[in-house]
Amino acid sequence: MPEIIPVESLTDNYIWILCDDSREGVWVVDPGDNNPVEAWLEENNRQVEGILLTHHHWDHVDGVAALCGPNTPVIGPAGNRFKGTTRVVDEGDQVSLPWCDLQVLSVPGHTLNHIAFYAAGGFETPVLLCGDTLFSAGCGRLFEGTPAQMLDSLQKLNRLPGDTAVYCTHEYTLANLAFARAVEPENQAVLAYLEQCQELRLRDKPTLPSNLRLERNINPFLRSGEPGVQESCSRQFTQPVTTNQQCFALTRQWKDNFKAPDQ
Repeated sequence: MPEIIPVESLTDNYIWILCDDSREGVWVVDPGDNNPVEAWLEENNRQVEGILLTHHHWDHVDGVAALCGPNTPVIGPAGNRFKGTTRVVDEGDQVSLPWCDLQVLSVPGHTLNHIAFYAAGGFETPVLLCGDTLFSAGCGRLFEGTPAQMLDSLQKLNRLPGDTAVYCTHEYTLANLAFARAVEPENQAVLAYLEQCQELRLRDKPTLPSNLRLERNINPFLRSGEPGVQESCSRQFTQPVTTNQQCFALTRQWKDNFKAPDQ
């Protein structure tokens, strides 16, 4: 069975390596730093077969050139912000890997050209490689897109099956859960997951992947239609909150300026 291996990078990034014991070649997702990937390749006697990119930010692409041979495919989104892609893909395109077919989803918000890769089969569960769009208990900052674009992108991802494993690219889960607890202090799913993730981090284990069924219960950015989240935003900003889009925009604004009480 194919595996998806986390390689820790920079301060809090994960570079995901898609591999199978039957093949020497691996596919690398969002390599912002080549050094930890090269160390993993050497230790495991593997080589890079191809690279997948979700967006152009430096902490997702700076290791690409060093990992590429002369014919290494680098598959990424449209736009000219990163010059190293050999194949540009967009909504509805398909990328065929040795173990699965990846469906390309356009998910603007964090960046205008952000994409995600979704595999319905080939792994134990469906797989979502979503870069910085959806985090566990959070979502990416809006550096280029609008709240409406990001909400549409998250709703698109949220329509995938509940058992879809969510492979985002940052270990932000504890900070995100601190915010989720502030938004919904009585949400027992948030409190239970916070305890679970604290235990994982104490053992230096990743909190990822998450899955969409869990995220629907704990992620305030997927819960902008919930009365409790809307009421919390209304109290925070002392104004009526009447639509999902308004709630999402205010929740994102709240998170941008949030500092947990124990920080």
